[in-house]
Amino acid sequence: MIPPQEASARRREIEDKLKQEEETLSFIRDSLEKSDQLTKNMVSILSSFESRLMKLENSIIPVHKQTENLQRLQENVEKTLSCLDHVISYYHVASDTEKIIREGPTGRLEEYLGSMAKIQKAVEYFQDNSPDSPELNKVKLLFERGKDALESEFRSLMSRHSKVVSPVLILDLISGDDDLEAQEDVTLEHLPESVLQDVIRISRWLVEYGRNQDFMNVYYQIRSSQLDRSIKGLKEHFHKSSSSSGVPYSPAIPNKRKDTPTKKPVKRPGHEHDFRVKHLSEALNDKHGPLAGRDDMLDVETDAYIHCVSAFVKLAQSEYQLLADIIPEHHQKKTFDSLIQDALDGLMLEGENIVSAARKAIVRHDFSTVLTVFPILRHLKQTKPEFDQVLQGTAASTKNKLPGLITSMETIGAKALEDFADNIKNDPDKEYNMPKDGTVHELTSNAILFLQQLLDFQETAGAMLASQETSSSATSYSSEFSKRLLSTYICKVLGNLQLNLLSKSKVYEDPALSAIFLHNNYNYILKSLEKSELIQLVAVTQKTAERSYREHIEQQIQTYQRSWLKVTDYIAEKNLPVFQPGVKLRDKERQIIKERFKGFNDGLEELCKIQKAWAIPDTEQRDRIRQAQKTIVKETYGAFLQKFGSVPFTKNPEKYIKYGVEQVGDMIDRLFDTSA
Repeated sequence: MIPPQEASARRREIEDKLKQEEETLSFIRDSLEKSDQLTKNMVSILSSFESRLMKLENSIIPVHKQTENLQRLQENVEKTLSCLDHVISYYHVASDTEKIIREGPTGRLEEYLGSMAKIQKAVEYFQDNSPDSPELNKVKLLFERGKDALESEFRSLMSRHSKVVSPVLILDLISGDDDLEAQEDVTLEHLPESVLQDVIRISRWLVEYGRNQDFMNVYYQIRSSQLDRSIKGLKEHFHKSSSSSGVPYSPAIPNKRKDTPTKKPVKRPGHEHDFRVKHLSEALNDKHGPLAGRDDMLDVETDAYIHCVSAFVKLAQSEYQLLADIIPEHHQKKTFDSLIQDALDGLMLEGENIVSAARKAIVRHDFSTVLTVFPILRHLKQTKPEFDQVLQGTAASTKNKLPGLITSMETIGAKALEDFADNIKNDPDKEYNMPKDGTVHELTSNAILFLQQLLDFQETAGAMLASQETSSSATSYSSEFSKRLLSTYICKVLGNLQLNLLSKSKVYEDPALSAIFLHNNYNYILKSLEKSELIQLVAVTQKTAERSYREHIEQQIQTYQRSWLKVTDYIAEKNLPVFQPGVKLRDKERQIIKERFKGFNDGLEELCKIQKAWAIPDTEQRDRIRQAQKTIVKETYGAFLQKFGSVPFTKNPEKYIKYGVEQVGDMIDRLFDTSA
C-alpha cells in the first residue's frame, strides 16, 4: 500500500503534466487553424494565377502561330529572291564574260578560267532548265570560243617557250666527271616554271571540262620537233667543230655558264668507254691509198652518232618527266610513243645507213669503214638497258627498232670479220708491192693493226661471231664462248697471213732475201702479239703459238745463214789443199790458194753490197744476226788467213789478201744498214 504523502505528490505531478499537455494541445490547435487559413489563402492565390495563365495562353498561342507562319513566308520569299538572283545571274554571264573571252587568256589565265567556270555552269543550267532558251546558244558559243582560245594559248605557250637544247648542254648532260660522289639526276628545264604551271592548268581544264584531246597532238608535235632538232643540232655541232678546230667540244672540261637552263646543278654521269675510233687509214684498205682525211671524217661521224644515241636517251627521259606533268596518265605512253618517233626513226635510219655503207665497203675490201660499226654496236649494247627503260610502255614496233639495228650490225660485223680473214688469205699483191729490202709487208702490218683494233672491242667482236653460230650453244652464248670464238678467229687470220707470206716470199729470186722477208714478218707478228693482249687471246685456243713463231724465226735465220756458205766454203778447211810446210808450192797449189782468196773476196764484197740494202727493222734481231754471222765468218777467215797468209803463193799478196779479220767484221757490221 502506497503512503498518503507519496500518493499526494504523485497526483500533483500528474496534474502538472496534464496541464502542460493541455497547453500544448491548445497551441497545436491554434497552429492548425492558422495553417488552414494560410492554405486557403494560397489555394485562392493559385486558383487566381491559373485562371490568369489560361487567359494569357488563350490570347498568346494564336499570335505565336501567326508569327511562325509569317516567318516561314518570309524565308520562302528570301529563298525565292535568292533563286531569282541566281537564275538572273546566268542570263548575265554572257555579257559579263564576253569581253574577257574575247581578249583571251594571255597574261591572266586565273581570271580567264574563272570566267570559263561561270560559262560552264550557265551552260549546264540552261541545258537542264531551259534547253530551248536562246541564252543557251549564247553561252554555248561563248564556251566554245573560250575553249578554242585555251587550245590556242596552249599551242602558243608550247611553241614560244619550247627551245632546242644546245649541243654544249647536251654534252654536259651525257658526260661526267670521274668523281666517286653520288651523282644526282639532271632534269632539264624545258619550260619556265610559270609557263609550265599555266600549261598544266590548261591541260587539266581541257581534259576535265573541254572534253578535248587534240591538245595532246599539239603537244607531241611541238615537243617531237624540239627533240629531233636538238639531236640534229648536236650532230651538226660535231661537224662544225671538226671542220673548224678538228676537236669537238670536250665535255670533260668544266664550263660554268650563267644561262645553263637546269633545275639542278649538273652532276655529269661518266662514260665508261672511249667514243673515238682509232685511225686505220690505209692500213685497213687493200688499196693502200691516202685515206687519213676520210678516216677523220669517219671518226667524226662515229663520234656524232654515238653521242646522238646517248643524247636521245637522256632527252627522252627528260621529255617523259615533262610529259608526265602535262598529259593525263592514261594518255602518257601513247603520246610519248608518238613524241619520240621522229628522233628515234632518224637514229635508226642513220644506223641502217651505217650498216649499208659497211656492206658496200666490204665489197670494196675497205675495212676501215667497216670498223666504225664496232664502237657504235658496243655503245648501242651498253645503252640498250636505258633504251628499254625509256621505251617501256611504248608500242612493240617502237621497242623492236633498236634490237633490229643491233642484229643488223652484228650480222654485217661478222661478215666483215670473215671477209677480212679471206682477204688476208687471198691478197693477190705479190709482185708490185713487195718490199725490195725484205722488210715487213704492208699486209702484215695491216692484219696486226686490225687485230689490235679488235682488242678494244673484244666482247663486241666475239658477240658478232657468236651471233652467227647456228649451234644450240650459241643461242645463249656466254662471254667465255665469245672469247673462244674470237681467239679462233684471230688464229685463223694469223694462219691465213702466214700462208700468204709464204706465197709472197717466193717472189724473191734470192732465197736469203726470202728468208729475211719471212723473218721480219714473223718477228713483227710475234713482237706485236707480245706487246698487246693478242698473245693471251691466241693462247686461249693455241697454247704453242708463241713457241711456233720463235721456231719459224730461227728457221729463217738458219736459211739466211746458208747464203754465206758460198763465201765461207772457199776458205773452209775441207776444201783447202794439203801441203808440207817448207816445201815449195806447186803451180796448181798456188793457183788454188789464189782462187780461194779471190772467191772469198768477191763473195764477201758481193754479199755485203747486196745485203747492205736489205732491212731488219728490229735492232735486237739485226744485231743478233750480224753478230752470229760475223763470228762464223771471222773464225773461218781467221783460220784461213793464219794458215795461208804467210805462204808465198803469189808475188802480189796485197792483190789477194785484201782484208784483215777485223775489216771483215766491220763489213758484216754494216749489213742491213742502207745509211752505211
